[in-house]
Amino acid sequence: QLQIEESGGGLVQIGGSLKLSCTASGRTLDPYRIGWFRQVPGKEREGVACISSKRNINYADSVKGRFTISRDNAKKTVYLQMNSLAQDDTGVYYCAAHFSPTQPMCIPGEKNYRYWGQGTQVTVFS
Repeated sequence: QLQIEESGGGLVQIGGSLKLSCTASGRTLDPYRIGWFRQVPGKEREGVACISSKRNINYADSVKGRFTISRDNAKKTVYLQMNSLAQDDTGVYYCAAHFSPTQPMCIPGEKNYRYWGQGTQVTVFS
């Protein structure tokens, strides 16, 4: 059973930056594709970015050019660097993983991820 945990959330002003981390305990993350999702009350959870085990990357249109996903398998950690934050970026950010050692592409959609963290709150204020 893979366990993953998010960290790095917090309060930040509009235009600021935050770096989220998704760290695995026990198992290595090498064969897993990792997705970042976010959710605000009253709305469905939406995909933000994903990175495959082969390092293929996809971003939601709303974050392209502002967010960067990366992985450091040696540290069992996937990062989400968030720059130029806007109030619409506020939400609970979740990290998700799915065992996918041979799939080169990054597959979006929360139904394609088996393991989920508890989430970390990101609040962007003016």
